[in-house]
Amino acid sequence: MFLKIKNIPKVYWSSNKPLNLKPKISTFFYLCFGLVLFGLGEGLLIVSASGASPWSVLAQGLFLNIGFSVGLITIFISFLILLLWFPLKQKIGIGTILNALIIGLMIDVCLRYVATPESYINQIILGAVAVVTVGLGGGIYLVANLGAGPRDGLMIGLQKKTNLPIALVRGALEITAMSVGWYLGGTVGVGTLLFAFGIGPCVALSLFLVNRLFN
Repeated sequence: MFLKIKNIPKVYWSSNKPLNLKPKISTFFYLCFGLVLFGLGEGLLIVSASGASPWSVLAQGLFLNIGFSVGLITIFISFLILLLWFPLKQKIGIGTILNALIIGLMIDVCLRYVATPESYINQIILGAVAVVTVGLGGGIYLVANLGAGPRDGLMIGLQKKTNLPIALVRGALEITAMSVGWYLGGTVGVGTLLFAFGIGPCVALSLFLVNRLFN
């Protein structure tokens, strides 16, 4: 049933508009909660050593070559992407900035305090749990409606400029990020495939659950 969802639901704590500089406390709370879950999942996927999401593969690759932490590089990448928003005429919201900061910070927390499982099976299980966690966080974040994340905004802006299908634009961005990261030494594996095929259904499940719980 949840796989048939086509629209992001509105609940009592959803913002009426993305560019809202004074959101309700509940909206701000769920926004941050969703982003913490999202970042936690991204970090657990890296810790699992089974692979990483495409943009985390890029962050890993850069980390191996220039230093800093994976989370800090993730933040740098996010803000570099935001620079591309201006020629694309995309508007930044509170959620956009918090997305860039919280996800990167949570990745570093995971890498610092969570150990990689020793057995390969447990690594795959952790990778699957990580993808579900990212999806749940992503759904909550989207329902808050306080601005697109840096990568989502880039996708939307490029789609408007090129008039290409949104799936093609997003796919090209993800494949490019993953390919560059892999070339630089980032980890691509089963976890990467789990993310690619599982993130959509997991976000849809999150949207379904939020709609059921708060409507």
